[in-house]
Amino acid sequence: MIGLVMTSLFFLQLRKPLVEKLRRERINSSIEQLKSLLGPEFLKQQPDSKLEKAEILEMTVCFLTQLLQQNQQQRRQLNRLKSTKACFDDNLTKAEISLSSTVQSITDEDPDCEVLWRPW
Repeated sequence: MIGLVMTSLFFLQLRKPLVEKLRRERINSSIEQLKSLLGPEFLKQQPDSKLEKAEILEMTVCFLTQLLQQNQQQRRQLNRLKSTKACFDDNLTKAEISLSSTVQSITDEDPDCEVLWRPW
């Protein structure tokens, strides 16, 4: 029984550094991927210096924040355009109705006036 406990403890002691090494490798790989994805942004900031991991993460957060703000600004502009278009469409519909009623009143007043249908 004591031998089994000792073997399990020994296994855990050997496993922990391996798990930690794999975790660090994943972190470093992800940071390198961020660095390559945002390469031009990094070159703007510090073209010749080697960046620390914390700096890469901070710059990534800053870049993503700017991107999010641009996205929100574009959505606001798109919503304004949609509302402007809706207003324009509404005004156009009112103008069409007004024109239609004007044409109808003219043709009602003059029986000899014939409205031509044109498909264009």
